[in-house]
Amino acid sequence: MKTKAVRIYGKNDLRLEEFELPAIRDDEILAKVISDSLCMSTYKAAKQGGEHKRVPNDVAQNPTIIGHEFCGQILEVGQKWKNQFKAGDKFSIQPAFNYKGSQDAPGYSYKNIGGNATYVIVPPEAMIQDCLLKYDSDVYFYGSLAEPMSCIVGAHHAYYHTRQGKYIHDMGIVEGGNMAILAGVGPMGLGAIDYALNCDRRPSLLVVTDIDEVRLARAARIYTIEKAAEQGVALHYINTKDSGKLEKMMALTNGAGYNDVLVMAPVRPVIEQGDSLLAKDGCLNFFAGPTDQNFSANFNFYNVHYAYTHIVGTSGGNNDDMRESLDMMSRGIINPTAMITHVGGLDSVIEATLNLPNIPGGKKLIYTHISLPLTAIDDFKKLGETDELFAKLAKITKASGGFWCAEAEKFLLENGKPLE
Repeated sequence: MKTKAVRIYGKNDLRLEEFELPAIRDDEILAKVISDSLCMSTYKAAKQGGEHKRVPNDVAQNPTIIGHEFCGQILEVGQKWKNQFKAGDKFSIQPAFNYKGSQDAPGYSYKNIGGNATYVIVPPEAMIQDCLLKYDSDVYFYGSLAEPMSCIVGAHHAYYHTRQGKYIHDMGIVEGGNMAILAGVGPMGLGAIDYALNCDRRPSLLVVTDIDEVRLARAARIYTIEKAAEQGVALHYINTKDSGKLEKMMALTNGAGYNDVLVMAPVRPVIEQGDSLLAKDGCLNFFAGPTDQNFSANFNFYNVHYAYTHIVGTSGGNNDDMRESLDMMSRGIINPTAMITHVGGLDSVIEATLNLPNIPGGKKLIYTHISLPLTAIDDFKKLGETDELFAKLAKITKASGGFWCAEAEKFLLENGKPLE
């Protein structure tokens, strides 16, 4: 079977190509990818090429498919897995296989599987590690958002706190404690707010910061202070670009500081702000990985010693985090739709990926069998003045509060221009 895919050959070298997939072996599965959401981690891989930890050194000779936040449908099942999967099953995937300690993952390391493709071959390690997850829904983009949401779930589970005088780590955020999400109104930050407000282990105080007033205002419209209060959480949005705001943040805790701090940007001053906000036994999670291998920031080691402050770093979730994400979405407890601000086809992936930090808004959602320029949902109405497809999408998304939705996906899949 032929597939079309965006493959990486080296630094800033991405190519949309058609090539033949081999026939599947007895321990493999053939699948159709429907949707993939673009991740900043893919941008980092595109910038680093073979120097990236997950991208093979010989990628110039053996290119791999990019994209790891994908969802689709199984087409053919190898004999070994026929008791577990069948043609027609929907799937989402946990790309962190961790097979025999390897960091290889779809979207970085494999020639025949990645999210920015029309058809892929799922390797046996995905099934061995239980990373191919059945997905019981007709809404594909939720399956694509399960992976980024699982990273957020994993970040919350990775926090730890200690008991003075005992060598015990209590995992997770402090229930009823003080939590801060710094640089927290990007797409992943929005997911973090959603999860913090609706998971079963909530803070009593949640402070979200950024230096972009427009993005702060959008977050405040989506996750309102009033709705958070119904969940028992005092929610505050603060622009830390303004002087005196860090003092205000500490005042909200009566000077005690924050038990849990989530740093959502690889920016030295933001990390150092987070360190300065930590309470006794406070935990800072450095969530957003840098591209600079020598990146560093100051950390107060006086407080490490005397106030037991500490740091963790997470970059993904595990299988349980994926399942928790899918379960919470299916039950309507969390709704990461607000993360999506742009929609495009497979032919928009290269330009979008290489320019991802410069494109405003949140998640960029790709439909791999559609030809469509990357388009902001906010631009649907204007484009609809001359384009019937966008006119209809504008009407649908307006009815859903300005967000992408199941009806919009269904309409695009049925009426969008097929990828040639």
